[in-house]
Amino acid sequence: MKPIDRSEVLGIADYETIRERFRGRVIAEKKLRRLRLGPNASVLFENRDSVLLQIQEMLRTERITRSGAVQHEIDTYNEHVPGDDELSCTLMIEIEDHAAREAFLRAAVGFEHHVWLAARTARIQAQGLSRNSESSERTTAVHYLKFRLSPEIAGALRGTPATQAALQLALEADHPAYSARAPLAPETLASLGEDLRD
Repeated sequence: MKPIDRSEVLGIADYETIRERFRGRVIAEKKLRRLRLGPNASVLFENRDSVLLQIQEMLRTERITRSGAVQHEIDTYNEHVPGDDELSCTLMIEIEDHAAREAFLRAAVGFEHHVWLAARTARIQAQGLSRNSESSERTTAVHYLKFRLSPEIAGALRGTPATQAALQLALEADHPAYSARAPLAPETLASLGEDLRD
């Protein structure tokens, strides 16, 4: 998947004219690409649209207009765009109570090394992006992860709903502090398949 180019990013004033329509479309896409991973985590599979929205919203919120600062945001968020035969996701730990969340983050050190994309015949370990360095005392509440797909899995995802379903794809977490499994719904598989065809 091609990274976001500077020419695709609108200035704040121009973005305001399309924001409502663009946000609405991407939010609808995100619903197809989001899943719960157990009671305390959710996952969003990223693509060019979700990354472009993050860039535009960051520029808008922080009122970033300097060329170098705009490019920095593009470069930072482009790390989330999946490469060829790759899936990219943001995994969020969601525990409302502050004390409970902090206790979990301390117990779940190394969490990103315990996330897998499981297919019928293989398991692919997540690779964490270096954007957030994890300390030895606690994990982070947000993890940016990528999965490098085998040619067989990528090919099946690019295929028909039947080949996608035959993969039996699921996300798994197997950390001693948190174990969960979430099968990918047909609409999620279809959306990811479209990504791989781009």
